Amino acid sequence: MSLIHQIPRFLQRYMVFSIPFTLLLGFAVGCFVNTKSLQVLVLPLTFLMIYPSMVGLNFKQIFCRGDTPVQLSALAMNFILTPLLAYGIGWVFFSDRPMLHMGLFLTGLLPTSGMTLAWTQMAKGNLPAAVKMTIVGLVVGSLLAPFYLMLAFRTSIEIPLAKTVLQIIFIVFLPLILGFFTQRVLLKRFGKEGFVNQWKPLFGPWGTIGVLGVQFVAISMKAPDLLQDPKLLLWLGFPMLLFFVLNFVLSTLLAKLFTLRANGVAFIYGTVLRNLSIALAIVMTVFGPEGSETALLISMGFVFQAQLAAWHVKFLPRWLSLTHA
Repeated sequence: MSLIHQIPRFLQRYMVFSIPFTLLLGFAVGCFVNTKSLQVLVLPLTFLMIYPSMVGLNFKQIFCRGDTPVQLSALAMNFILTPLLAYGIGWVFFSDRPMLHMGLFLTGLLPTSGMTLAWTQMAKGNLPAAVKMTIVGLVVGSLLAPFYLMLAFRTSIEIPLAKTVLQIIFIVFLPLILGFFTQRVLLKRFGKEGFVNQWKPLFGPWGTIGVLGVQFVAISMKAPDLLQDPKLLLWLGFPMLLFFVLNFVLSTLLAKLFTLRANGVAFIYGTVLRNLSIALAIVMTVFGPEGSETALLISMGFVFQAQLAAWHVKFLPRWLSLTHA
């Protein structure tokens, strides 16, 4: 594998380190250089975040049957309980900062990511069910997000509904459609084995470049404020950490209700992991520089989510005592 592919693979594999390094680098650059002109890069970087993960999705698994209870439970968790949890935490910590409150709420509203599939497979969960959760959660969350935001923040934030919908079409549905057709072309040209073994591994890591790029832009734009008030990181970080901890605990407890362990595992990683890439993209593309502080809040979620997921999958057999079929 060439160096150009090894770099994104390395960054993806060690995201626990690459994300903090990017944030530190962005902070250092932003302290000396005005990076507001980099705002124009957010949209292409956003597309780069989403498109590669769409190519690797197994769209056929959305039609698999037999997992209706776990799918309905995940929908209830993802679009009722988790958004309410995020809204409540945001209300406690950011009641006087509606943009930050909205950022935490948006984090709770957009479920699942490509990591859902990785952690589900690692924990020997129901992978087809996790794939379906990822695709359904992506579509439903994207459709509901503008209206949830209007309902929750219509009195405190001017939500540009038309612009929000258009940006979601560009950063979610266009990459989804292009990813599907890219997959079809590669399958037809190289066959299933060639696609899975040769091409699919090349696409996914490139999304990490997009994530890191947007994070670099976000924190570099906020660097002067952080330099004046270093406590801002703690002020932003604790509510986000609390959200993820409580969400992991709640999802793990609810997973005990499933008879099959594999379904319980799929439910956990289909509900605790949030699509931070899309949340970050919406904030940066819809609100621009005004959303830089909110983007920093969401960026911190990448660190907490990855680390908590790594600890969780390690101790899951002890926490989730479910019977096998």
